Amino acid sequence: MTTAISNIFVLMLENRSFDHMLGFSGISGTDAVSGKTRSVNGLSGKESNKFQGKDFPVTQPADPMMPVDPGHEFTDTLIQLCGPGATYQPGGSYPAIDNSGFITNYASHASNKFGDIMKCFKADQLRVLNALAKNFALCDGWFASMPGPTFPNRFFACAASSGGLDHSPTAGEILTWETIAGFRFPNGSIFDALSEKFATGWRIYAGDNFPLAAALKGIHHADVHSFRNFVTDIGNANYPWHYTWIEPNYGDIAGGTYKGGNSQHPLDGVTQGEALIKATYEAIRNSPHWNSSLLIVTWDEHGGFYDHAQPQRAVPPGDTQPGSKYNQFGFTFDRYGVRVPAVIVSPLIPANIVDNRKYDHASIPATVEAAFGLRPLTARDAAANNVLSLLSLTKPRANCPKTLPRPAKLAAPKAKKRRIPKLTETVNDGNVPGLLLVAIRLDMEISPPSEMHAILNRVQTIQTRGQAQQYLHEVATKKKALDRIKTRAQGTPKKRRKSRRNSSR
Repeated sequence: MTTAISNIFVLMLENRSFDHMLGFSGISGTDAVSGKTRSVNGLSGKESNKFQGKDFPVTQPADPMMPVDPGHEFTDTLIQLCGPGATYQPGGSYPAIDNSGFITNYASHASNKFGDIMKCFKADQLRVLNALAKNFALCDGWFASMPGPTFPNRFFACAASSGGLDHSPTAGEILTWETIAGFRFPNGSIFDALSEKFATGWRIYAGDNFPLAAALKGIHHADVHSFRNFVTDIGNANYPWHYTWIEPNYGDIAGGTYKGGNSQHPLDGVTQGEALIKATYEAIRNSPHWNSSLLIVTWDEHGGFYDHAQPQRAVPPGDTQPGSKYNQFGFTFDRYGVRVPAVIVSPLIPANIVDNRKYDHASIPATVEAAFGLRPLTARDAAANNVLSLLSLTKPRANCPKTLPRPAKLAAPKAKKRRIPKLTETVNDGNVPGLLLVAIRLDMEISPPSEMHAILNRVQTIQTRGQAQQYLHEVATKKKALDRIKTRAQGTPKKRRKSRRNSSR
């Protein structure tokens, strides 16, 4: 175990590219390798995509939320990176990349205002993220682990592999994932590896009842704790968990609006996500564990937004083969996805570091392994850079900010109408099927064994977003009622103290 670090925290948000968030940030700092001053690998303002004979350049500011959800599935990302008409041969090499198809692909999802996908935030729109980046280390060479959607990329962060999954899971697939026991990786996950070595290896915090990590085999909802308790828990000097994985509130995924979340999904805006970053940082910063802590803040994939950096070749995990059980497109995992933001936070990192070394989400398990003496899970994390070299100071800095700026108040343009999915639409797309798996597992864990068959039969009848939304509401209500019963059984601390006093008389 690296003696300098006892606690690693990871907060992973949703669907934003590096250029979209920080391309116009104007950040410059000390290069992590050369020690020289350099600017972040961002935008000049001349970058563009062409569509129907017209140039669409990058512009600023960005709208905090989008009228439609930009495409980011495997086939969407293929067009975005390789241009109109690009195709992928199963088991073959990824086509030549020139980042020319972002407008073309967005036009297939949006009816007008195609240039929205090229819009990028000004620094004062993302005050929290920019302040954090300037005070610690900003990685401008961190890529999603594969050119595609949320689930496989989040899996890479948890297991240095997606288990062959190269697409968003379908409703039919989730019922075959180890018969609802959860998705299993051939070599296990970083949570499994930590559990084998430590009694207090890991903990998960979530902003809602349905964190995507709960889709994994071996993770139960009893292991998931509400983010509302994070500040109090981390404030305890005896907080024992070596690794803490934090997920946001994803909002109304089933309804397709994402309303009410703080994941920074393009349909729900960035302000609440900025507040989540701030709350996470300040809880750790003002805790007894700050001096020996490491926090990684990153985004799972690009969400369809433009980025000019071309993803390079990647080392395949080697635990599955093209054409395996969940490998729909025959992808070989030999290419990174689109670049995303990543900020590395620790009092052992000098202020204002810019790091251009290549990272991907497998760098997360690689960092945990290096810090706590674990073996690599796959060939991908074995080859991945970890971030521990950024912790170059011999003693913690005393000038790290105790608080970050308040998020800017951003309003969506009134003229833009958002495309709200109909509740009669099928659930067999996006993150809804995967979310249903998480809900099924929660339902089974909090229900009597006699109800197992009824739960499975109920889920098999779900066909539409409206039905999925209703089921999620029922499960959340059931869990809330169970939590109330547990709370009453335990009594409040005040009542328990009174009870003890009475019993001693």
